[in-house]
Amino acid sequence: MKKDDLIQVKIEDMGADGAGIGKMDGFALFIKDAVIGDVVEAKIMKMKKNYGYARLMRVLEPSPWRVTAPCPVARQCGGCQLQAMAYEAQLRFKENKIQNNLKRIGGFDNIWLEPICGMDNPFGYRNKAQFPVGTDKTGRIIMGFYAGRTHRIIENHRCLLGVPENEKILDAVVDFMEKEHISAYDESTGKGLVRHVLIRYGFTTKEIMVCLVVNGHKVRKIEKLAERLAEIPGMTSITLNVNRKRTNVILGDEILSVWGRGYIEDYIGGIKYRISPLSFYQVNPVQTKKLYEKALEYAALTGNETVWDLYCGIGTISLFLAQKARQVYGVEIVPEAIEDARNNARINGITNASFYVGKAEEVLPQMYERDGISADVIVVDPPRKGCDESLLDTIVKMEPERVVYVSCDSATLARDLKYLCERGYEVVSGQGVDQFPMSVHVETCVLLGRK
Repeated sequence: MKKDDLIQVKIEDMGADGAGIGKMDGFALFIKDAVIGDVVEAKIMKMKKNYGYARLMRVLEPSPWRVTAPCPVARQCGGCQLQAMAYEAQLRFKENKIQNNLKRIGGFDNIWLEPICGMDNPFGYRNKAQFPVGTDKTGRIIMGFYAGRTHRIIENHRCLLGVPENEKILDAVVDFMEKEHISAYDESTGKGLVRHVLIRYGFTTKEIMVCLVVNGHKVRKIEKLAERLAEIPGMTSITLNVNRKRTNVILGDEILSVWGRGYIEDYIGGIKYRISPLSFYQVNPVQTKKLYEKALEYAALTGNETVWDLYCGIGTISLFLAQKARQVYGVEIVPEAIEDARNNARINGITNASFYVGKAEEVLPQMYERDGISADVIVVDPPRKGCDESLLDTIVKMEPERVVYVSCDSATLARDLKYLCERGYEVVSGQGVDQFPMSVHVETCVLLGRK
């Protein structure tokens, strides 16, 4: 096989990124947008020593799990990888992904997992969206999402994963920019003003935040846009975020108020959270509640425990745990997140949660070795890279009765579970939670107990 060859192949598996996998002459071919069970015609794009990449040209025999993607730009847009797959099949794919990583990386052959927790409605679940702003070939202002692995904007004001209010907001911003001749940012030159439109929505409170990310400190006649946006029911906060750096990072550090409050509020369960443009907050509140309830169930708190919540963010899990624990300590490296966590504890009247700024792998050993603070339960919710080995080592030394591991990457989860289980722990139970339907990502919550 060589570049540009047309081949026919049956898709037998799917990779971690959602690409279909077929085999030809012993070579694995990764084919984006193909679904397990499809027979497809594909064009060879690149060949490596033992595998290659091909582009889907035609579906010759559709899989029984293939469906028509409801979004008209699903193939071009980089936001969804699995819209052409029936939702039940997506859930099975994610369960298998977790199990395969646990077996292949962790060496776990017999871990029993509870059935994956899916959604009744796997659309319209995102409470946050960040839309890049640019121009098309004619100079017309467009907003949408980047095509996969590029910075080419696919125009889309009505993402089916977001809330309907997004479309009204984007329409208003485009209309304002066109009428007032406000320029879109151009990544190639660093010129132009409006870079992104950030929208956040409170599913419980119905409060809406709009934040324009701008390459400057002001937008001409911004009050006209604010006046129009303020007519949308629920509009609570309109701000500017200043980002003048030549960078792929979306948000800068400076927030300028335009209209209303500088934040919105929302609830997960009975806990209220204050959310600013810079706050980290889980994007799927329906599934986040289920995930945190599972973490709380696994923690099995009676009211007498000292609990550590590592990588605590704005205190989302910490405050859930504080309802049932004697004392909770949260650790997070981002100072602004810790400030949000303390504010969230205050507005909920929670006094048994304390928060510390720093790397979890540094703060936990210090507090344990220097101050003698122990733990009955430790909860970790690390980024994709998983836990630092020194942190895992301290957990082993502290000997908590239970460790609850919340993971957004089952590969690093498997690695870390192996480390803990070789040093006195065993996996008691676990469950996948589908936080991001239509994408390949899946959260996992695992309970470990002492052997």
